[in-house]
Amino acid sequence: MARNVADLLDALDLEQIEANIFRGRVPATGRGRVFGGLVVAQALVAATRTVDRRPPHSLHAYFILPGNPALPIVYQVERVRDGGSFATRRCVAIQAGRPIFDLSASFHTEEPGLDHQAVMPDVPAPEDLLSSEEVAIRYPGRFPQGMMAWFATERAIEIRGCDISRYDGTGRSVPVQNIWLRAASPLPDDPAIHRAVLAYFSDLSLIDVTLAAHGKTLFQPGFITASLDHAIWFHRPFRADEWMLYAQDSPNTSGARGLARGLLFTRDGKLAASVMQEGLIRPLDLALIQKP
Repeated sequence: MARNVADLLDALDLEQIEANIFRGRVPATGRGRVFGGLVVAQALVAATRTVDRRPPHSLHAYFILPGNPALPIVYQVERVRDGGSFATRRCVAIQAGRPIFDLSASFHTEEPGLDHQAVMPDVPAPEDLLSSEEVAIRYPGRFPQGMMAWFATERAIEIRGCDISRYDGTGRSVPVQNIWLRAASPLPDDPAIHRAVLAYFSDLSLIDVTLAAHGKTLFQPGFITASLDHAIWFHRPFRADEWMLYAQDSPNTSGARGLARGLLFTRDGKLAASVMQEGLIRPLDLALIQKP
């Protein structure tokens, strides 16, 4: 198992302090703040551990303060309701005595019903796309330095973009982005782990797609960016260590905020989960808000 995947799984294996209180560690990444996807995933794990059998079908969360990567995170779960079919949990993430994140999750006993879904976009297969490492080797100097450094870094999640041309200025400025992703090595079979890993990588690149319509990217300076809220709906079974297509778009940017949507499809086209997020995209210079 890749070291980074092992570190991620270790971070998702929360320490139980009391019946409804858990502690999670933050892997060393060199980032100045905790990756939001990790907090979403750890909070989901904490909430799930207080529910019998029923899997989560949705979560809604707010990022309150940036997480400090030098400190562990304590997750306090409130058992809001246990009904016949549904259970509801609230989970607050705390550092240094202050809440940094607030999540509400709903759990549903599996049952049959009507079935339809959106159609997966027609995009190149992941095997036909370059890996991040291959992009860094084949195109030295073509893309922004921050992006090349990101490509060259080993990560727990393997990512292949269907069209990375906008990062060198040759692509279209449209608020649409399709990426393939998966855990970089096999995961245990427990579906709860796969849901947690999906929650982790669901926070990747959503803010970036809100910048795409304006010819901007996360890899260029000039913007203060941060996830503000996050929502996930789980629809169908999946494995997070098999390729999933993250089809993203942004229906709106205004008031220094951008709204992004994402659909996560399995390799065979089943819609596994839907995601929405609003993020802060505050320009440091008002000239940056002018379209190129």
